[in-house]
Amino acid sequence: MSEMNYHHLRYFRAVAHDGNLTRTAERLNLSQSALSIQIKQLEERLGHALFERRGRQLLLTEAGRIALDHADRIFATGEELLETLRHTGTARRAIRIGALATLSRNFQLEFLRPVIGRQDVEIILSSGSMSELLDGLQSLNLDIVLMTQTPLAEAGTPFVSHLISAQAVSLVGRPGPAESETGLAERLSRYPLILPVGESSVRQKFESLAERLDIVPQIAAEVEDMAMMRLLAREGVGLAVLPPIVVKGELEQGLLIELDNLPGVEETFYAVTIRRRFPNPLARLLLSHLGEAEQA
Repeated sequence: MSEMNYHHLRYFRAVAHDGNLTRTAERLNLSQSALSIQIKQLEERLGHALFERRGRQLLLTEAGRIALDHADRIFATGEELLETLRHTGTARRAIRIGALATLSRNFQLEFLRPVIGRQDVEIILSSGSMSELLDGLQSLNLDIVLMTQTPLAEAGTPFVSHLISAQAVSLVGRPGPAESETGLAERLSRYPLILPVGESSVRQKFESLAERLDIVPQIAAEVEDMAMMRLLAREGVGLAVLPPIVVKGELEQGLLIELDNLPGVEETFYAVTIRRRFPNPLARLLLSHLGEAEQA
């Protein structure tokens, strides 16, 4: 078997980062045809197309994304070797996780725990809106997206949603007078509440609960970000409606207490992936570690 030609790999890496064959050829002082031949020879050696052309733009295929990840590690290790002989560098695999900007940081930490601290793993964590994150999955810039609902199913959709947790939602607040109330309905009607925004599934389930209990809640704040709900609860703005995992640290320290579980109200957490020919093994590890992961 012939060995890998690292000149081919270097040229491929340059084109992949530039996204433009002409610009790369000019920067490397090569002809476009010579550069194209180098890329073609690498594709033949690997047995897969690395780019697809859309108009004037070159986009990485799935195999191209994997090849670029390896090329980046290979050349980064070489640069590290040149810089110092005291550290040889450790081969690291990257896992790219996207999460809704409003998602609980505590939940993200628990999800990533199997790979946290591993010397051979680089965690690349980003946040954004649902549309931004799903675009990242489709462009292969993300391996997993964490969110609280499944993407809308459309014909031919490549998304796969894994239900990784369904957590009960509670009424949480600072220690104080609310503790002495005798029941959930009394607390919900007498004390101001910090609620998720109206379009969230938790808010809709809470509204159904309030209707069943025949109460009209006093709304102190409507908040999209769970971290902000946690801070407002700590400040005593009101009693917060959220999963206890969001305030895990405050509950352990006694800064906040869990007053009531809200029957019929829960928050679901999903890991969304995309059907890939070459899935990231670390993504498989994170999903299999959960044990109860299931496709929605």
